[in-house]
Amino acid sequence: MALNGDVNWWRGGVLYQVYPRSFFDSNGDGIGDLPGITQKLDYIADLGVDGIWLSPFFTSPMKDFGYDVANYRDVDPMFGTLEDFDHLLEKAHALGLRVTIDQVLSHSSDAHPWFRESRSSIDNPKADWYVWADPKPDGTPPNNWLSIFGGSAWKFDTTRQQYYMHNFLASQPDLNFHNPDVQQQLLDDVEFWLRRGVDGFRLDTANFYVHDKQLRDNPPWIPGTHRPEGAPKENPYTRQMHVHDKTQPENLAFLKKLRAVLDKYPGSTTVGEIGSDDSLATMAEYTAGGDKLHMAYTINLLESPLEAGLVRGMLVDVFRKLGDGWPCWAVSNHDFMRVASRWGKDKGGDNDARLRMIPALYTSLRGTPCIYQGEELGLEEAIVPFEMLQDPYGIEMWPEFKGRDGCRTPMPWHNANVAHGGFTTSDQPWLPVPQDHSALSVASQTGDPDSLRNFYKSLLAWRKNHPEIIQGDIEMLEHSNDAIIGFVRITGIVRTICVFNVTPDAVTLALPAPSAGNCSLNSGSVSGDQLSLPGWGFYFGTI
Repeated sequence: MALNGDVNWWRGGVLYQVYPRSFFDSNGDGIGDLPGITQKLDYIADLGVDGIWLSPFFTSPMKDFGYDVANYRDVDPMFGTLEDFDHLLEKAHALGLRVTIDQVLSHSSDAHPWFRESRSSIDNPKADWYVWADPKPDGTPPNNWLSIFGGSAWKFDTTRQQYYMHNFLASQPDLNFHNPDVQQQLLDDVEFWLRRGVDGFRLDTANFYVHDKQLRDNPPWIPGTHRPEGAPKENPYTRQMHVHDKTQPENLAFLKKLRAVLDKYPGSTTVGEIGSDDSLATMAEYTAGGDKLHMAYTINLLESPLEAGLVRGMLVDVFRKLGDGWPCWAVSNHDFMRVASRWGKDKGGDNDARLRMIPALYTSLRGTPCIYQGEELGLEEAIVPFEMLQDPYGIEMWPEFKGRDGCRTPMPWHNANVAHGGFTTSDQPWLPVPQDHSALSVASQTGDPDSLRNFYKSLLAWRKNHPEIIQGDIEMLEHSNDAIIGFVRITGIVRTICVFNVTPDAVTLALPAPSAGNCSLNSGSVSGDQLSLPGWGFYFGTI
């Protein structure tokens, strides 16, 4: 059963993302699994988060590591069984943790029985469950759409003598959301997990569900304009404006149907991943009105450098466009470079202070924060040699883009004197555990009151005692200091000012009103109306 309590827990609750392959290996095969996660739930609960987000664990050939689903209602044997999932869910709920799981609805694996039937002929019962189209007269693909993972978004099938669409790997054919039977089947599969007791879903590529029925060509990107989002600039995918292959108006109708299913289960929630040509506007559209997604996140903070003006401008844009919608904030996840290597590392200064300022900043924004496993340990992006790469995206785009393996390496539970950081007893984990990660292990940090991990714990505990931070309004500070990001969180007459120095150099700022610090973790101090912040410093105070 789902966890009882506040049905709006997701509004400001903190999610901890678990990447199952890399969290903890319970059976010694070198790959993390569901029983391993269950064993480590106490660690997650002790951190003070409100729930977990589990990346895919469904039956899959694992060509894209579970984001190619072959059975939406079962657990891949690599990770365990349905009973193992039930045990995980039961223990999580006993610890007060909500459980949200990934749902990959835009596409399936080509090993899914639906696709096998669909490709068998042009007139079988599932013939139009996927996006099929005839070749052009010269045999080339139906249009110019590109795959994010490289090359055309179309693959020719010799049996049907047609092309099928795939936004990602050729082994990930796109489902045809113009078919109402497809929509209903996916809604039924979602409800299967709700009946089982899950508390919500992270929706992979939530704006990719529907394509342009006319299959019109995408227009080219015009140099000098806003670059299309969703892929690194080295990828030809960014040379098109994606106006026809995703983010179609019909997508909203499906999201309303999905929301109607969720509304039958009070307390359940959805968080959508948005990657469009204007992700902020799409996020606003998809979360507004209370009848579509509960919340959504974009890749903006996952891709952007830590520049005060850039981040501040993005935040202003988000809150201007969002209206009554609700954002989710992630600065690291399984698809992007770890934030410890990306946000400000090249600027130097006190690295420990930098790694503390980052969570202080994003967990105090209006919205729901996500912590990616290992972020609380300060793990940096791992360097994985080409010969050890597993990610097909990285293998295809090497060396300009090295893929996603560097952020997916296993969680280090013990110090370097324990093989593979205690992640597995196998001689060979699926990805290597860097020595510098083992030095930052859970074991070394949990007992150290001054560790980064315990800073996260203290920060989240402080946050729980400040309702204005969790669900209050937000007002951006007006100032001209290029080193500072600042805002005020407001509930009724309670106002907490939040100020962050995103440079390694000390700065001072005149506050708009007298302030008294209200967080023992503050690195900044106030004298009169002057706030002094060391490099990478931050300050929370009542005004």
